[in-house]
Amino acid sequence: MIATLRAELGKLLTTRLWWVLALIMIGYVGFTAGLLAGLFGALGDQLGGQAGAPQLPPEAIAPVVYSTVTAVGYVFPLILGTLAITSEVRYQTLTPTFLAQPKRGRVLAAKLMVLAAAGAVFGVIGLVAAMGLGAPILTATGTDAALDASDTWALAGRIVLAMALWAVVGVGVGSLIPNQIAAIVVVLAFTQFVEPILRFGTSIWEWTASVGRFLPGAASDALVGSSVFTAFGIGGGSVEMLEWWQGGLVLLALAVVVAIAGYLTSWRRDIT
Repeated sequence: MIATLRAELGKLLTTRLWWVLALIMIGYVGFTAGLLAGLFGALGDQLGGQAGAPQLPPEAIAPVVYSTVTAVGYVFPLILGTLAITSEVRYQTLTPTFLAQPKRGRVLAAKLMVLAAAGAVFGVIGLVAAMGLGAPILTATGTDAALDASDTWALAGRIVLAMALWAVVGVGVGSLIPNQIAAIVVVLAFTQFVEPILRFGTSIWEWTASVGRFLPGAASDALVGSSVFTAFGIGGGSVEMLEWWQGGLVLLALAVVVAIAGYLTSWRRDIT
């Protein structure tokens, strides 16, 4: 198992995929965090004076800014985990892997562990971007950046956990849908269109909102404990979010179910 883990780690680190995605995520998350920090920091009073305008209590601004790592950046570890499987299928590098390690379940388990660690690293990188740009802007606009608060670092820990779980979900998606183009289309379509529409649609009625909070993105927001979407009741309605540990269990259950489904179907087929 140690040799398999070493091999999977080598596959990840010797390709450009992980650091290219990380660079894009830094720019995307950093820009979004800085924009929100400026919006709610500098324009908070002006927005609050307008009827119907969004307004956050001062203590909630910093968590919303820092949680952009998962609110908008969770797709990056998800894609990383998906491509970690589909790229091997596409380029047939799984063939020598399975020849060297015939126990395919062990290979899949190693990928899940390595990508979970990579997702956690993405979480740390995202926090550096969000806090590195968001905190100075908040301070400059007279808003508490809350970097000395224990709740902020607890939030950061949950963000890292959420990003690790998203990478594991990606591995499951890749094992279930080995075709690279199809897998990426499914991931992007669901995360960027289908789920946002479902979250908004289910928030209209209380009974549907109670179901909508179990959607993957909603569970991720619950695990983290803050999100620009939930801060204004988007996708939540009048129903409270799940507890943070419940959100984590929902994401973990999703990852396990998808990975098992992938193992029982595509993962056991002939590759060549």
